[in-house]
Amino acid sequence: MVNQQTLQGNWNEIKGKLRSKWGQLTNDDVQSFDGNVERLVGLIQRKTGEARGSVEKYLDELTSNGASGISQAAESVREYASHAAESLQEGSKQAAESMRHGYEEAERMVKERPAESLAVCFGAGVLIGLLLGVTMRSR
Repeated sequence: MVNQQTLQGNWNEIKGKLRSKWGQLTNDDVQSFDGNVERLVGLIQRKTGEARGSVEKYLDELTSNGASGISQAAESVREYASHAAESLQEGSKQAAESMRHGYEEAERMVKERPAESLAVCFGAGVLIGLLLGVTMRSR
């Protein structure tokens, strides 16, 4: 028998398929569905003359296809999120490693050549000061 919760959960998709299969059903007919599967089956039988078993079988097919589609979509989203998290984690590890390596390289350079390092820092400070001064004056 058709699962009422699944039918209600996928109702927007299902009602279009019902009208497509049984053109005798009106918008009012499908809009009046209140969650009672027995009434829905009875309504379809009255409007179409279709056998009860046939109606129930079609509703079962619709709800099982809808449920499996939702399950597949949910699984795809989980897989995507898992891959995204792994990629983000790997990227952050690589960035941290690169920063650590750069810091160690700079530290080694300062230890090996302290005078040159001091001169470079002084020169960079003077250059930045000049650029800031020029920028402030032009305003």
